[in-house]
Amino acid sequence: MTVPKRLFDILAIQAKHYPESNVLNTKYEGVWKGISTKEYKEKADQMSRAFLNLGVKSGDKIALISTNNRTEWCIVDMGLSQIGAVNVPIYPTISGQDYAYIINHSESIYCFVSDKEVLSKLVSVKEKCPSLKNIYTFDQVEGSENWNDALKLGKDIAAQTHLELMMEGIQPHDLATIIYTSGTTGKPKGVMLSHQNIVSNVIASEKRLPLGFGGEVALSFLPICHIYERMLSYLYLHKRVNVYFAEGLDTISENLNEVHPNIMTAVPRLLEKLYDKIYAKGQSLSGIKKKLFNWAVQLGLQYEPYRQNGWWFSLKLSVARLLIFNKWKAALGGKLEIIASGSAALQPRLARIFTAAGITICEGYGLSETSPVISVNDMRNKGFRIGTVGKIIEKVEVKIAEDGEILCKGPNVMMGYYKDEKLTNKILKDNYFHTGDIGYIDQDGFLKITDRKKEIFKTSGGKYIAPQVIENVMKQSIFIDHIMVVGEGEKHPSAFIQPNFESILKWSVSENLNIDSDPKNIIAHDLVIEKIQQELNFFNKNFGSWEKLKKFSLTADTWTVDSGHLTPTMKLRRRVLMDKYQKEYLSMYPST
Repeated sequence: MTVPKRLFDILAIQAKHYPESNVLNTKYEGVWKGISTKEYKEKADQMSRAFLNLGVKSGDKIALISTNNRTEWCIVDMGLSQIGAVNVPIYPTISGQDYAYIINHSESIYCFVSDKEVLSKLVSVKEKCPSLKNIYTFDQVEGSENWNDALKLGKDIAAQTHLELMMEGIQPHDLATIIYTSGTTGKPKGVMLSHQNIVSNVIASEKRLPLGFGGEVALSFLPICHIYERMLSYLYLHKRVNVYFAEGLDTISENLNEVHPNIMTAVPRLLEKLYDKIYAKGQSLSGIKKKLFNWAVQLGLQYEPYRQNGWWFSLKLSVARLLIFNKWKAALGGKLEIIASGSAALQPRLARIFTAAGITICEGYGLSETSPVISVNDMRNKGFRIGTVGKIIEKVEVKIAEDGEILCKGPNVMMGYYKDEKLTNKILKDNYFHTGDIGYIDQDGFLKITDRKKEIFKTSGGKYIAPQVIENVMKQSIFIDHIMVVGEGEKHPSAFIQPNFESILKWSVSENLNIDSDPKNIIAHDLVIEKIQQELNFFNKNFGSWEKLKKFSLTADTWTVDSGHLTPTMKLRRRVLMDKYQKEYLSMYPST
């Protein structure tokens, strides 16, 4: 099999040797529409010629902003890569001011947007973007130029010979994309990734995902503007996996049962919500059905791979799968076998129970700066260990610094930060990328992440607190939706908690409590406060005396990406939350 060296080689190889009839699929007005490899390649070539006719040169920056993953995005992306232009994907959920910052910082000259809403946000700041020549929309929006208008400029195939000469001149080490990290603090940084960075990650990652070579289906819904989903989209193409782009987060259940995927990606937050919904549905059962459900759940929470629980456990698990877990799979399309989880720490209980149910959770680890995968679990060859992020991928080297920081070296490590040589030199030292994460490699080669270096803090007594470890344990409570551990320099750690209002209201009904549904009234109710305290007391048993949460403050706000509480990859914006809840902080530490 020919090995690709540049992003567009992946498409060219499939088009020449292994064409598919249904490689990319997007839903338009309620109907799935797919394109073949042949059409994908032809449209990408046409897009490349169109860019050349627009005067786009190698190294020019083009921004893409889309609220959903879609075929058009992939065509524009390939069209750019074939002429050596640079794709600058932007998260749709950030503010218009952030749009302007990224477009100006990258000096993007054109921008492709998905719909009217994104267009309106961009138009509101367009006058602040002097480099931006024009905006094209994927949807038909009255008064705007459509992407097809640009595509038509490449209809004449006379320029194809020139395009092919350009493609020959593009080198693997050339810049392919600038990924602006969402960041939990400060302005976003522009991560420069070359063709080689991403392609090397595709080649190494394919050896860790048990995919065949054709005939499989993936559901894509994590934002393709993030390098995680984007790298996997190239991997799917490389492995001849047919990709269906979900309409949105609110339609995932419907889309799963329409396309019956074998694989999809997820972030832990989505798996938490999925599990909570399944669990809540199970608790609504009665009699023997409820008892069987709870028995299966308890069994799943004890699961260890490779029959480590013994033959009797394996026999019971087979029964649980037949009676209970098969219904979980059916609800997720019936054929789902692999969920690749990344972006944040996954609760081990979720890895256990989903894998016990026959849906293997392949938890991995990486950053935008590493294209992104550094390590990933793989059920084959004893390469799966719950509570770890798997073994290091091929051709990547990891070492642990004296202070526990994870350092990485390999072909996947970024070229640097765009227009920020000082930060690049700070983060890329001695040929190693300093991840900012704390962890260790166990005796069998599995990498374990314990926390973010910059988020670890000391109490006034000099004891170290690792917030993410505590947060991950506490979120096992069905009554806690989000939690942020605080207390740097204080006598003890405390937490801001956004309750799971839905679970609390269901609990209040089951207990015949008269609790109003208004979040402000919920968080002020004595019985709710008492219930959350009981939950903390239960999970505090997992920690040393200095780590136990002594106080907490409930928030009526629902922490979301749109409200600014979370990054687009659903990480806590700690500085934003700390600033927002200063009053609550002072109530927990009145002498501060």
